[in-house]
Amino acid sequence: MENKKPLILISNDDGYHSKGLASLIDMVGDLGEILVCAPESARSGYSCAFSATEHLRLKLRRKREGVEIWSCSGTPVDCVKIALSQLCADRKPDLVIGGINHGDNASVNSHYSGTMGVTLEGCMKYIPSIAFSICDHSDDADFTPLTDIVKKITKRVLEEGLPKGVCLNVNFTVTENGFKGIKVCRMAYGTWGNEVVKCNHPRGYNYYWMVGEYTNDEPTAEDTDNWALTHDYVAITPTTIDVTAYEMIEQMKSWNL
Repeated sequence: MENKKPLILISNDDGYHSKGLASLIDMVGDLGEILVCAPESARSGYSCAFSATEHLRLKLRRKREGVEIWSCSGTPVDCVKIALSQLCADRKPDLVIGGINHGDNASVNSHYSGTMGVTLEGCMKYIPSIAFSICDHSDDADFTPLTDIVKKITKRVLEEGLPKGVCLNVNFTVTENGFKGIKVCRMAYGTWGNEVVKCNHPRGYNYYWMVGEYTNDEPTAEDTDNWALTHDYVAITPTTIDVTAYEMIEQMKSWNL
């Protein structure tokens, strides 16, 4: 790919064929050269998993001026790793974007998300990285209302970068009245319950579906991503790859272990 514009590496966990990814390419295509490396099929819930025991396949799907779209048989993180190694080995991307995800990645969902896996992998490679998600799981979700904000955030990060070890988790609500604004907020504490459904197969054995019901454990807190989304705001959560609980360090020094 040519070196005239910034290089933007895009991946997701919905697959290279998803509407969210295609919409993202259209939104940011004029801001840089676009290199897509995304899973060949849906890989939701893969978080930061990578393929340690399976080989990977890489296939060029489409190419046009300023855009290359590749698929990989592995996880979202595999896609970033193989793109950095094989597709842009001579040029480090200026930005990594995960999304646009079909379904939100707010609160603890960010820990399970393959979209966030993409973003965290870019961040761990010291590349400014952003995740974009919408609170709509449908294959034909309407991404049009996101366009201006996605472009503004992407342009700002391309121009100014992000601190080392910090990436952005951006979630959009679905609203008929337009977004009230943008809230920079923290991740809400929440829990998943009723996560496993047990079923009986006609051949006499049990099988299980992973499902679940999410509960916001602090619904009145107004500084969280869940509150922002339920009140028609766009939620931006600065997210760190350093998971150290610094407030515990001094306390644990007194344990005399």
